Amino acid sequence: MPMLKGTVSVTLLVLNTLFWGIPLTTLTLLKLVTAGRLKNIVQEGINRVALNWIGVNLWWMRSWIKPQLNATLPETLGTDQWWLVISNHRSWTDIFMLLLVLHRRIPMPRFFVKRQLLWIPVVGLAFWSLEFPIMRRITRDQIARNPTLATIDREATQRMCARARQAPIAIFNFVEGTRFTPHKHASQQSPYRHLLRPKAGGVAQVLNLLGDQLDGILDVTLSYANPKPSFWGFLCGQEAPVTLQARILEVPAWMLTADYHADTQHKEHFHTWINALWQEKDRQLDAQIDHA
Repeated sequence: MPMLKGTVSVTLLVLNTLFWGIPLTTLTLLKLVTAGRLKNIVQEGINRVALNWIGVNLWWMRSWIKPQLNATLPETLGTDQWWLVISNHRSWTDIFMLLLVLHRRIPMPRFFVKRQLLWIPVVGLAFWSLEFPIMRRITRDQIARNPTLATIDREATQRMCARARQAPIAIFNFVEGTRFTPHKHASQQSPYRHLLRPKAGGVAQVLNLLGDQLDGILDVTLSYANPKPSFWGFLCGQEAPVTLQARILEVPAWMLTADYHADTQHKEHFHTWINALWQEKDRQLDAQIDHA
């Protein structure tokens, strides 16, 4: 039965993606040959396609998979606001857990995505047409050989933040940069029990470039009863209960006035802030009665 449920889930996900892929491809081609106000109208159409793709997926997931999700959310969220959403990262399932509780409660999401994901059929095209910030895997050795590579991710974030001032947006960032595994936890020598080390650069840049327009930071903590959650297990309806807790943090004034990448003192201040936030999140995960 779980295998059958998972197979049906994959089929529904693929069919929904292919269905909405037709208007997505058409509008993306139009976007390439339009400009000005007409281009903005086409972009709004692409946003609506993405919202409908998400909505249909969430509908069949609630009806078919019936995930066990216990969520606590602020009451003041709205689609006419600007948000930076930060979260810990355990599984691909995290994305749908976030969408299950935030879809149409906040604006159309924009995720920081890895460049390799552009190769996923239809989904990669959506990432590109929706102008998600695309992050590259650039090593320190590569940067040492070619220092200009260090600015590529920053420039992608800067372009997104410049466009974000035109309309409400929700920028999602899994701050650890990758999914938690015991191996990654050990190799990082992470000081946290349930978390990887947070990567501060992307968050700091968004707050510096867009912080004065944000309504706040939505800090999300995801806790899985299953110590090894998987997206396939979720699609099979076998994922154990998940707890999602979200709270609003104000953007500190000092984050708006300095350049994280140019000001060493500001960088240290920001690292202190985000490490304290991660320590608090780690204690919160310790306190979760369903957290293994």
